[in-house]
Amino acid sequence: MTEAATGKMPLHWKMAIGFAAGTIAGLACNLWFANADWLQALITYVADPVGQLFLRLLFMLVIPLVFSALVLGVVEIGNPKSLGRIGLKTLAWILVVTTVAVLIGLVAANLLQPGVGLPEDQRALLMAQATEQGGAIAEKGRNAPSGIELLLNIVPKNPVAAAAGGDLIAVMFFALMFGIGATVVRSHGTHHFVEVCEGVYDICLRLIDWVIRLAPYAVAALLFSITARLGFDVMVQLARFVGTVLLALGIHFFVVFPLLLWTVGRMSPLKFWRAAEPAILTSFSTSSSSATLPTSLMVAEERLGVPRQVGRFVCTLGATANMNGTALFEGITVLFLAQFYGVDLALGQQVMVLVLCVMGGIGAAGVPGGSLPVIAMILATFGIPPEGIGLILGVDRLLDMCRTTVNVTGDLVGSVVVGRGEPQHTGDDVDDLAPV
Repeated sequence: MTEAATGKMPLHWKMAIGFAAGTIAGLACNLWFANADWLQALITYVADPVGQLFLRLLFMLVIPLVFSALVLGVVEIGNPKSLGRIGLKTLAWILVVTTVAVLIGLVAANLLQPGVGLPEDQRALLMAQATEQGGAIAEKGRNAPSGIELLLNIVPKNPVAAAAGGDLIAVMFFALMFGIGATVVRSHGTHHFVEVCEGVYDICLRLIDWVIRLAPYAVAALLFSITARLGFDVMVQLARFVGTVLLALGIHFFVVFPLLLWTVGRMSPLKFWRAAEPAILTSFSTSSSSATLPTSLMVAEERLGVPRQVGRFVCTLGATANMNGTALFEGITVLFLAQFYGVDLALGQQVMVLVLCVMGGIGAAGVPGGSLPVIAMILATFGIPPEGIGLILGVDRLLDMCRTTVNVTGDLVGSVVVGRGEPQHTGDDVDDLAPV
């Protein structure tokens, strides 16, 4: 039963109220009481701890969520040797198109630099007043390895130590290896291992749901802290961030997808848009790839003419593993907050951001806020204070609707591309190709 059906206010409206309340209160305090001692005490002993509690709860879920999600993502893709053409083409589609999406986001963030422009004195004040955790991760970012050492660190010497140290890329590599092993070793033990991962993943989703219910209060606290310190300048930066995300999503949606449809899928983009309209509108209104899945399956088979076994496999898998829009959003968010806090990311570090966002898109949880733990840990990995997530949460509803639309459209475009040249099948072979 939905929140609306039970008479409760939807979560996104609560977050909007928290965003508005925290922003207005913070701007008012910055305008009239900027140097008051009681304001600094309120920020230090009330607003910051509330925001930090929310961030700590997110960090708590990162390792189990990322490990279980990536293992299950690889298992759902399955053994390409046993799936044949469809498995290989789907895997290639997910990796290539998600990489292109993140590249678009990173290029847009580097060219437009939405986080640049904050006066240096205010940025210095923001960093100086950051929490102890923020200072620690900033120091970690300054001492981060580069070059060949950065590449070697992808493979962890000790996975447990990597998890304890928050080395997300090493944990992801370890999880991918485990997932590949689980697809190759077909035994009674590996079957139970996958079931355990499913249980851990389900528990993480439920815990994320509980944590996200605290988001309205965290948004209000985080936005109050930032706006009380920075005033109206922060709102200008936020507007530039929203514009950059919408532009990058638009390029991927209106340029990359039509080109792939025309050159690889051999389908007119106009024909595709008309046929895919029900799924596009449903994804935009629900902000959920999973909720749109029944409509996507109908559109792929009945309106786009995709072979049933291809449409079922690609769209079902894509609802959890093909998150083009989400990966693009994560990349821009990381670079925006790096620019906002004055943390310089070298080319090698941005390449690592690309890899993390691609794998994060494959393992992103299909629930509201499911990508937040991954974003928070990526920020910490590169020495970017995660307090800036409060800014992102405040405008996330619109951006979530737009990136979900890109996610679902990417599944449908993928089903057209993968299905080109594949024969229609009926019967039990359809079930053989369905993700676990």
